Amino acid sequence: MHHIVLGLERFLDAPGSWVGAAERLGLICNQASVDHRYRYAPDLFFDHPDVGLSALFGPQHGIRGDVQDNMIETGHGRDPRTGLPVYSLYSETREPTSSMMEEIDVLVFDLQDIGGRVYTFIYTMANAMRACARHGKRFIVLDRPNPINGIDVEGNLLEEGHESFVGQFPIPMRHGLTAGELAKMFNVRFGIGCDLTVVALEGWDRSVFLDETDAPWVLPSPNMPTVDTATVFPGTVFVEGTEVSEGRGTTRPFELVGAPYIEPESFAEHLNRFELPGVYFRATVFIPGFQKFGGRACGGVFLHVTDRQMFQPVKTGIAVIKSLIDLYGDAFEWKRTAYEYEFERNAFDVIAGSKKLREMLEKGSSLDEIGNSWEDGERNFRNDRSGFLLYGGDRKS
Repeated sequence: MHHIVLGLERFLDAPGSWVGAAERLGLICNQASVDHRYRYAPDLFFDHPDVGLSALFGPQHGIRGDVQDNMIETGHGRDPRTGLPVYSLYSETREPTSSMMEEIDVLVFDLQDIGGRVYTFIYTMANAMRACARHGKRFIVLDRPNPINGIDVEGNLLEEGHESFVGQFPIPMRHGLTAGELAKMFNVRFGIGCDLTVVALEGWDRSVFLDETDAPWVLPSPNMPTVDTATVFPGTVFVEGTEVSEGRGTTRPFELVGAPYIEPESFAEHLNRFELPGVYFRATVFIPGFQKFGGRACGGVFLHVTDRQMFQPVKTGIAVIKSLIDLYGDAFEWKRTAYEYEFERNAFDVIAGSKKLREMLEKGSSLDEIGNSWEDGERNFRNDRSGFLLYGGDRKS
């Protein structure tokens, strides 16, 4: 078990090392912003005699993570314990406004990312960094581990012209970086240019998954209950771009995939014939409590990750989509409604950050052809990210 010290804990141990006594702080946080004793960051900030907390900012799903639906905007309010204003950055604005920024001198970010390009917290971070650059405020990231390790990189790079709130920059679906490392890359490589400080982790080895450390885990969003969920998410998130259930409305979202028209045994057998590393597809039937096919029995599969170090979530997710098209092409549909308010674009393309992936699937390209198509991008990204890495460690250590 690896012992680590969180950025939050390092900051609160000596806040004077990072901020001035008279500076007013804003904190971007949610229910997963806790220390090793599961104490809530806003309470720790508010109660600390050397920290001047002035405002709270919440991401998608709200500051308490209580907004279940994937695309329901949240409103502003006041924190019942501290009485401080709570500003939603998933509301009529995705970026702190001028009036919000007038209340603070420093904006602090403490959210648990999950290691996938389409998880919106990293773009809340990028938008807040832009606001700080525009208004001359400092931005501090309290770093947390990448829960699915900081080594593996997989998937196509988002292409120019396909930017959205689930993808602003040309990074792969599985990026292998912490929020602090991403902030450094966003700031320099992608030109945000704010006054950035990263309060780094202590003791984190980038080869490990979060549950191999003593770091606390609180679900960072309603459909991200476990590290197992985060492990499969960079692949099965593609199912969100279809009219097939990705398991929302069950206790195992993203590990379950299915629809009423799927015959589970043949679907599982077809997927297992790919012999994908580190995963076994078990035939199953599940009934979502809400969202797609709520209350209806869905045939499908459960993804059992048998070897996390070998598992390739993105290739696995594409294998799922390819199998749906190959076996159930007459019934299979891309998502009919908008994804992340991108009304003019195919929802799958928004997630993929490209239309090429969908086009290859539609024309029947092999799984190897699809995987080979993103190898150059992966290699370039690995080289590009090397200058922003804060932590060492590999699987040989």
